[in-house]
Amino acid sequence: MVLCYVLGLIAGRLGSDLRIPNQLYESITIYLLLAIGFKGGVEIAQTGLASLLLPGLFSVTLGIMIPLYVYPLLRRLGRLSRADSASIAAHYGSVSAVTFAAALTMLETLHIPYNGFMNALLALMESPAIIVGVILAGRAQTLENKSETAAIDWRFLLREALLSKSVLLLLGGLAIGVLSGENGMKATQAFFVAPFKGVLSLFLLELGISTAERLNDLRRAGVFLTAFGIILPIFNGALGVGTGWLAGLNLGGATLLGVLAASASYIAAPAAMRVAVPSANPSLSLTAVLGVTFPFNITLGLPLYLGMARWLYGV
Repeated sequence: MVLCYVLGLIAGRLGSDLRIPNQLYESITIYLLLAIGFKGGVEIAQTGLASLLLPGLFSVTLGIMIPLYVYPLLRRLGRLSRADSASIAAHYGSVSAVTFAAALTMLETLHIPYNGFMNALLALMESPAIIVGVILAGRAQTLENKSETAAIDWRFLLREALLSKSVLLLLGGLAIGVLSGENGMKATQAFFVAPFKGVLSLFLLELGISTAERLNDLRRAGVFLTAFGIILPIFNGALGVGTGWLAGLNLGGATLLGVLAASASYIAAPAAMRVAVPSANPSLSLTAVLGVTFPFNITLGLPLYLGMARWLYGV
């Protein structure tokens, strides 16, 4: 899968016309999100909701806290505008389902067990940071335009955060998995389990091409955002691994929570922030996420967060 991503990078930098058709790309996105949610729901049906309560609380708290400290960092150290800071903070507080899927595959390849409800934590962590980002954006608009009240359609924005495609597919897949349980998994294993790695490889191929197209934007983004896109995930990854340990997760579960904390959204967050912060420059957030953080996490971050967890657990 990583090699497919590298192939996409090479093809994009060489100017190849290789692309995954848009309709197929959308179909792959729907498949991956639904499959991740469904498998998590099946695990919840087997282990019970009680085991999810404490890790779920810790995870949601983590998703809320990350944008709250990322925003002032961007304002003071990066000297970015309030609008851009709120938008980027929401991206980095939310999560990447594809990075999570790659981490799942890594653990399965290494035969490292993980808590079955981790897919549910992915769904739980998708929206809180987006909602916080919307609140930060509203505050930014009020501060920048004190003469009049910032007009924000909160109903529409919260709908974007809670009912966006990624959130709905993850939560819907969870519900389907919980209701159908092991029988549902047996009936659909040939579709939701067997082809998963191959479909993910195609998705990463396209992301490699998209990343290559944004590498030139790094010069305009500057040294700060480039460093930010690497250092922040390492810090958040360590925080996530530690939070997983405190929440009682096993080694694999803590690794996955570290991956979730270190990842950044490029599906749900951009859609919501485009509406919430129209004055923000989307190229800054997407360049940092897709040009720096995503390739770092896929190539170096995943084994790094696993190494952190192994050190903490003494394995």
